[in-house]
Amino acid sequence: MNIHDRVEDFVTALPRHGALAGLDFGEKTIGVAVSDGLRNVATPLLTIRRVKFTEDAAHLLALIAQRGLAGLILGLPRNMDGSEGPRAQATRAFARNLARLTPLPIGFWDERLSTVAAERALLEADTSRKRRKEVIDHVAAGYILQGVLDRMGHMRRETEG
Repeated sequence: MNIHDRVEDFVTALPRHGALAGLDFGEKTIGVAVSDGLRNVATPLLTIRRVKFTEDAAHLLALIAQRGLAGLILGLPRNMDGSEGPRAQATRAFARNLARLTPLPIGFWDERLSTVAAERALLEADTSRKRRKEVIDHVAAGYILQGVLDRMGHMRRETEG
């Protein structure tokens, strides 16, 4: 399977070009963010209301095809001590099931504080409570994806320098 725990391995599995998607996989929703083709900037896109795996996957696969995505990053919700609980295991199971349906590389990113950061940014932007509830998941996906993009940029600079 094309699933990678380390960002370095994920990057090696990627084609040279193409946008990536960041996913914030939750119990009721999947937040989705996408990058530009140069993999510099993450943009929150939408939140998928989860129904069942086949429908959720169909929605994601349609998005992958429509945007010509090159890889997927899932936020991995570790506990604060770094261990993995039931939510992390559910995320890993979702990745395994998705990997059976797409050849794209799938990577994980430690998302411990992404939702907190997203909530803080939305509060600072004076976003209404109703609007925050609507966008929090895909804004969190944006934080997850931006973390990976920043790490990839740092890795590029290391190899060039």
